[in-house]
Amino acid sequence: MTRAIRTLLVANRGEIAVRVMRTAKAMGIRTVAVYSQADANAMHVASADEAYPIGPAPARESYLRIDAILDAAKKSGADAIHPGYGFLSENAAFAEACEKAGIVFVGPPASAIRAMGSKSAAKALMEKAGVPLVPGYHGEDQDAGLLAREAERIGFPVLIKASAGGGGKGMKVVRSAEDFPDALASAQREAKSAFGDDRVLVEKYLTTPRHIEVQVFADSRGNAVYLHERDCSIQRRHQKVVEEAPAPGMTAERRAAMGKAAVDAAKAVGYVGAGTVEFIAEGENFYFMEMNTRLQVEHPVTESITGQDLVEWQIKVAQGEKLPLAQADIPLHGHAIEVRLYAEDPARDFLPQVGRLDHLVLPFHLQGTRVDTGVRAGDTVSIHYDPMIAKIIVSGADRTEAVRRLDAALAATEVVGLATNRVFLKAIATHPAFAAAELDTNFIARHQDQLLPPPQPVDDTVLALAALFLLKEEARQSAEAVDAADPWSPWGLAPGWRLNRDAHVDLNFADRERRIAVRAHFRPSGFILSLPGGDMSVEGEAEADGTLRARLDGVALSARVIRTGAHLTVFVRGGEYGVEFIDPRLASQAATGTAGRLVAPMPGTIIRIAVEEGQEVAKGAALVVVEAMKMEHTVAAPRDGRVKTLKFAVGDLVDEGAELLVLEDA
Repeated sequence: MTRAIRTLLVANRGEIAVRVMRTAKAMGIRTVAVYSQADANAMHVASADEAYPIGPAPARESYLRIDAILDAAKKSGADAIHPGYGFLSENAAFAEACEKAGIVFVGPPASAIRAMGSKSAAKALMEKAGVPLVPGYHGEDQDAGLLAREAERIGFPVLIKASAGGGGKGMKVVRSAEDFPDALASAQREAKSAFGDDRVLVEKYLTTPRHIEVQVFADSRGNAVYLHERDCSIQRRHQKVVEEAPAPGMTAERRAAMGKAAVDAAKAVGYVGAGTVEFIAEGENFYFMEMNTRLQVEHPVTESITGQDLVEWQIKVAQGEKLPLAQADIPLHGHAIEVRLYAEDPARDFLPQVGRLDHLVLPFHLQGTRVDTGVRAGDTVSIHYDPMIAKIIVSGADRTEAVRRLDAALAATEVVGLATNRVFLKAIATHPAFAAAELDTNFIARHQDQLLPPPQPVDDTVLALAALFLLKEEARQSAEAVDAADPWSPWGLAPGWRLNRDAHVDLNFADRERRIAVRAHFRPSGFILSLPGGDMSVEGEAEADGTLRARLDGVALSARVIRTGAHLTVFVRGGEYGVEFIDPRLASQAATGTAGRLVAPMPGTIIRIAVEEGQEVAKGAALVVVEAMKMEHTVAAPRDGRVKTLKFAVGDLVDEGAELLVLEDA
């Protein structure tokens, strides 16, 4: 029996909410958004036909409140709810509450969510079904001593994983028995914070595995199919960085074997809707890892190679319709790759960043490129939610073409206002090992020196473009200020007209600790710049959006320079470079450096203080643990010393840069 969905409430935020609404509207379905106080002006709110407030910024007081979401559904007349991913998407109680309220839950039945929601229970179920498992402990007894003994039995290194969730939260690699107690406690805290459940499982940690997952779909009429596989091996902190479909090197025979195992897993729990069965593969073997009972972040690569809209499939199945295609009819064309553009600082161990997106350009216009985003220029990346800015998805006739398009898409991406992983992603896209599809979960660690090189000084090209931008900006401002009655007055010219002397301007820049003086000599067609590497002839034009069309010693190139206060960000040849303009007209301000201070790496909550005032500590010892965006960040002692003063207590909120404690010489 089918039931047409007329109004769909999306119980989520950001890019997934926007993406679900796009398909719903294309199907003629009215859309409803919900939003926290922090998201009142968010993109997903603007994308919906209606939007309802559901509470304060913290997710537990808004996006995780079942009562508030159901109240919004009742007020809006929604007859269905799509949970997106994250938040309540894999919450069996939420699915049951929707059913009880007479609202269609666009997802699997609560029984399937519950069966697969516990990694331990799911593995026990798969073991009965004959699906191969990685050696490990998946029991209910969570005694710390028992878990430590099980780890010894399995053999180090082992992987501790939160039983109730994913996304890398509550997941720790432990290489020795001595490290196990602290790692277990940290994993349990993260699991409790992220999922409200501190249970964990312990497994053998495979050293060079590939992470391959299979997209499955089932309807309420007993049909189930798989839509091929995705390779998600390139990860950082157990979080996916690059996803692609199909998996490189996958044979038709192995695809069929993994697909059958995935479908069998779905059927074993009476699954309905979209799901992903994740496997870990090493050599010729593959092992069941977990099943995600929701739409995955990386679903666009599957859509690209099959030509299907998986959200449309979800809605049709939720309406009681049969699957749109049978297994034999599911196509596989070309290759697709997705990367996740995050607000995070690779130079600071990928710490999540919060702040305003002063400038944002995403590669919507490029052929073979799709961008899913939930933010716009001027929006703020909040401490309360995942710091993903966008998903950039490229497709091509084969993997080689897709890799080329990925490089081009990342080169065309521009973000100013906070640090991102764009340059890091581009380094992956252009790495020879990535081109050769030499993939496993240790890819980033193995190539870290090439992917995360130390910062280099800006070169003469960057300095010339920065100088040209400033000179054009000054000329435009001066021209606007000149008295219209005497526009040719030499006293109003930007060069600073000098009688019988060469007209020039001195510009001073700072590149980290380096100070650079650039002298610009004015010429009829442009400038001669005196740069660290010698003189350079420069000419060109600047547009209002910062675009430069320049000629440097006759070489034509396009670039963009974005100015935020004294900081200039130069985008050229696929790279981005930052310099500070030292403006002599501005009053100098004393720097407030943080060298030697023990400060909060980002805004967050103090969840653990590992020391007391007066305690002597050794270099590298854990001092304070700050939780932000559901991840823990440990502040360690930079040297041997004694704790003189603790500035905060457990539970306190701290701003980025806040001094946490004072460490004196012992």
